[in-house]
Amino acid sequence: MTKVLRLSTKDRVELFNGKGGLIEGSIQRIDRTGLDFVALEDPIIVLPQTTRWHVFVAFGTLKGGRADWLVEKCTELGANSVTPLLTERSPSISESRVDRLQRVVLAAAKQCQRLHEMTLNPPTEIGGLLPIVAQSKLSFVAVAEAAPVFSALTSSGKKSSGTLIIGPEGDFTDKEVDMIIEAGATAVGLGPHRLRVETATIALLATIMLWSDSLQPLNS
Repeated sequence: MTKVLRLSTKDRVELFNGKGGLIEGSIQRIDRTGLDFVALEDPIIVLPQTTRWHVFVAFGTLKGGRADWLVEKCTELGANSVTPLLTERSPSISESRVDRLQRVVLAAAKQCQRLHEMTLNPPTEIGGLLPIVAQSKLSFVAVAEAAPVFSALTSSGKKSSGTLIIGPEGDFTDKEVDMIIEAGATAVGLGPHRLRVETATIALLATIMLWSDSLQPLNS
């Protein structure tokens, strides 16, 4: 805090716990072991936003830092949760990797000053996804050559929560796509080019979040 933000004693700061808790105070003392913080106001609880989109994405096969980047950007963009999706072409994800991604979520929440930390759920298979899709107000699944996502949004009504589903490298199998659509999801396209898993995820999430924000009433 003191090195990156160049803060010093008597500077006012806000601390948050990732669960909506927020408190304002000032830095009283700084040394090599840390700093002392003095609260100047009573803590408050900030309610979550009404926009809640849950991302299900098959990223178990992604190499290098691509999965880290995906989860980081989902946190920054405001996804309510991310769930690793296990599919025929992405059948597993290691527990150690999930633990690492949880640390990525925490770091990203701090960086973007997100008051409510994004949830990283345990991996789920297609069979576990289908009931969630059936119960969601709105669900979109990214499918090559489907109608553009904006076409689906114009006919979806003013809903600001639901599920976003993105397949693995090599895409879903035809059977998996049919199952997801039969459960109630709408197939949407993301343009004419073949996208990487992380690119498709962020493109769809960013589009939906901006659209959802446009539905929210402006503060007077």
